[in-house]
Amino acid sequence: MSTQALRELSVLVLHGPNLNLLGIREPGIYGSVTLEGINCLLREESDELGISISIVQSNHEGVLVDSIHEALGKHQGILINAGAYTHTSIAIRDALSAVKIPTVEVHLSNIYQRETFRHHSYIAAVAVGQISGFGAHSYHLGLLALVNHLRTDL
Repeated sequence: MSTQALRELSVLVLHGPNLNLLGIREPGIYGSVTLEGINCLLREESDELGISISIVQSNHEGVLVDSIHEALGKHQGILINAGAYTHTSIAIRDALSAVKIPTVEVHLSNIYQRETFRHHSYIAAVAVGQISGFGAHSYHLGLLALVNHLRTDL
């Protein structure tokens, strides 16, 4: 595959509510890496993989849903950490289901070792996979898994 063909592969990265506070919000749970630090790592990784990424963070459910809708025809994959919306948003789940863009769900903490209400993910059922519990490295693993899935599925 040529470098140009690889560049055509594009991934939308979505960060949900409160992730803009990474680095200061409960570092014992979420780590000390800031959201900008994670985004820099993702940009470096995307360059190494030869893909394009677009990154959106929002504390508003509708902005995330709109971003998913706008991904149609533009992105071949979605990497999402929906934050608390993972456990509450049927709207985000339905948007992901509607666009049928392969999605990998990531979480910094292991949601299954936390409060019971965090054990359920509305997104998991419509995602190709889920990675949680590896801190900022969850994003790296998620991007690698998603790109591998996309390239294998082409």
